[in-house]
Amino acid sequence: MRLAILHGPNLNRLGERDPAKYGVATLDGITRDVDATAARLDVTALHFQSNHEGALTEWVQDRQPAIDGYVVNPAGLASYGYAWLDALFDTGRPFAVVHISQWHAHDGKDRADVFAAHADVYLAGAGWRGYSLALDALVHRLREP
Repeated sequence: MRLAILHGPNLNRLGERDPAKYGVATLDGITRDVDATAARLDVTALHFQSNHEGALTEWVQDRQPAIDGYVVNPAGLASYGYAWLDALFDTGRPFAVVHISQWHAHDGKDRADVFAAHADVYLAGAGWRGYSLALDALVHRLREP
């Protein structure tokens, strides 16, 4: 089973960017943790990060037949990343959404996440471990009869 772990804008700066909100874990550290979880679950995790919605959309489209499910952190694209969401939805594969922080509470604003209504798994506020939790939940969902 092959699962894609996709990271949206600014997540390449984890560990440096607002540690009070996002913690001190780096994207490399998250990747190592996800890979350890994937190994325990006997699945393969492929990782990609971009600050550009088009690159994320093309990544999904180019690899669609080879991917069984997705764990995505839309980050700043959560409110308006319709092109990326459409690409995910068009795959017909399940996907999990992860937000490191409690995304809905940022800046005291009521935020909409356009990915939420379509996600098979949704985690917000679990910190960097949310990726591995989402991966575990998604794999179990895929393996259920």
